[in-house]
Amino acid sequence: MPWAKRRSHAKYNLATSGVAHWKLRDLPVKIEDLEISGPSFYGFEPLQNALAKHTGVAANRIVAATGTSMANYLAMASVLKPGDEVLIEHPTYELIVDVALQIGAEIRRFKRSGSSFSVDIKSIKDQLSPKTNLIVLSNLHNPTSALIDEATMKEIGSLGARVMVDEVYLDAAFEQAPKSAGLSGDQFIVTSSLTKVYGLSGLRCGWIIADSELVERMWYLNDKFGNIPAHMAELASVIALGELPRIAKSVRARLEPNRAALWKFLDSREDLEVFRPPFGTIVFPRLKRGSVDRMCDLLRTKYETTVVPGKFFDMPDHFRIGIGGDLEPLEEGLRRLGLALDEL
Repeated sequence: MPWAKRRSHAKYNLATSGVAHWKLRDLPVKIEDLEISGPSFYGFEPLQNALAKHTGVAANRIVAATGTSMANYLAMASVLKPGDEVLIEHPTYELIVDVALQIGAEIRRFKRSGSSFSVDIKSIKDQLSPKTNLIVLSNLHNPTSALIDEATMKEIGSLGARVMVDEVYLDAAFEQAPKSAGLSGDQFIVTSSLTKVYGLSGLRCGWIIADSELVERMWYLNDKFGNIPAHMAELASVIALGELPRIAKSVRARLEPNRAALWKFLDSREDLEVFRPPFGTIVFPRLKRGSVDRMCDLLRTKYETTVVPGKFFDMPDHFRIGIGGDLEPLEEGLRRLGLALDEL
């Protein structure tokens, strides 16, 4: 996160993993819709109901959280204690591992397999032990946008441990997205937010889906960090949730030409190897020769462009590209990436 906050910004930013920020003026929000303070104690009822409608689960199975990162923390900290074993996919979002370390859990990893970063049930079974308290994965996968289908997810849920699924990118699969794992049984804990796919990061509208016992535990745990939410953000989030079909249509219209531009760029590069998902906002190329860190430094200092070094995903020969911005800056950023690769 220090790198993301201090080093990822550039004139041509291909490091961001979400879509361009939605503007307040593009939502049907009037000043009289907002208020500074309101009744928000273990859930603001209108927001809980809006989240229930969006996710398809009962409101008493939802915990509102400050973005997906806090949702992930609350979910993991409510299940794990020091010495418990957690099994986490590799590669993964760095903060997932950091949370497990902070809790004091014992970490085991299972590898997403092959060039498509698919989930191999055998690789999970091989790493499971009687001590495994939680399996953690993402769908769509961060950093590759690989999809876990519903049948595979259900099989993971049958292995005997709770399963936490970060679904913050899932809606970027549109009609190809399977139903949320949160609808498949109490063994699943699901986290998500309005950030990555909908460009509504400033609302900090995240949530957790879990069984009712865990939900109560998470609300009480959250009292230590954010016991009273920002009420204006809650009110605006209720309005935004009602606009998601319109926002999703706009997001899709943005991503399709952006993905075509990315494929055109990748077609021109023999020095990159990459899984090409048909959806999502990110891809994770492998640099066949040379140093990714050196390339990233050159790209930023000389070409005013950033991508995410793969070392943050424990895969230093890869880097992550985001395609959620405007088309023209994306195309120019890709052109500059090509220049840096040529120079490297």
